[in-house]
Amino acid sequence: MTPGLLGALLAALAYGTASVLQALGVRALAATPAGTSLLRRARVAWPYGVGLALDGLGFLASVAALRTLPLFLVESAVASSVAVTAVLSVAVLGLRIGAGEVVALVAVCTGLTGLALSAADGPAVHPGPGATWWLLAAAALVAGLVVVGAVDHDRRRGAVLLSVAAGLGFGGVGVAARLLEVPDPVWGVLTDGLAWSLAAHAGLATVAYALALARGRVTTVAALTFATETVVPALVGLLALGDAVLPGRGPIALASFVATLAGCIALAGRAEPAEPAESSEPTGTRQEDSDGGEAAAAAGEDGLVISGDAAAPPRRPPGPPSALP
Repeated sequence: MTPGLLGALLAALAYGTASVLQALGVRALAATPAGTSLLRRARVAWPYGVGLALDGLGFLASVAALRTLPLFLVESAVASSVAVTAVLSVAVLGLRIGAGEVVALVAVCTGLTGLALSAADGPAVHPGPGATWWLLAAAALVAGLVVVGAVDHDRRRGAVLLSVAAGLGFGGVGVAARLLEVPDPVWGVLTDGLAWSLAAHAGLATVAYALALARGRVTTVAALTFATETVVPALVGLLALGDAVLPGRGPIALASFVATLAGCIALAGRAEPAEPAESSEPTGTRQEDSDGGEAAAAAGEDGLVISGDAAAPPRRPPGPPSALP
């Protein structure tokens, strides 16, 4: 196993484990009585902090993987963190998965194996200084989608726009990380336009994903984000960055990519919270639909928390502070 592939798999394991730990932390925090001191809350919710640390580890591992592996492999590998979450949730959270989830797990594992056997190792082909400006322009596009989605009075349409914005943002992080070269001394990265574009994409994607969860259903948001953040960078890598498939293995790579993405999206559906009981409260204002934290609170009982992305910093916590007691 090459160091790059090891890094991609480590990132998937770290992100997937982080999701379960964050769910445990939210569970524990929700069980604390009102008036509990902040220090006591921090001690009770320690799994959440460990999960954030693992998110950071996953980010570093995915960046390391992108030094030598194409985007289509790394993005797919890290998206498969939902498979890790699914398996650990059965053992740790006591969830049960059905035949559909088992098929999805097999599809993810088979697809990743096919991609690993099909991808050609090697650094990215730098398209020149213009790449930085293209990435900054893409960040501006993401920012525009975030604004339009946030102010859209149609919550469902807004959620779709925000989900696509999140996917493009996380994809931009992957592309920037693929091109970024760590200078010597390392603090020289502070003057690198690629590093700033990476940070811009990461920040915008984090905001977009949180807003999308607050406006739309978790399944829809996760599926759109996964599809966008996996497919778009893969195309950019193949068309502009010199990412390549080994000779004669193109059909295997394509089939494996589709199988991995489909399996990840299917498993992301496990993040959907249970349907709430009928209420006279208008649909648009229901807590279950308007608060991303509800989706995470359901992680311990009815679904999974989605966390982690290729070369992206922690950005999918179980819920905003407002969702916690």
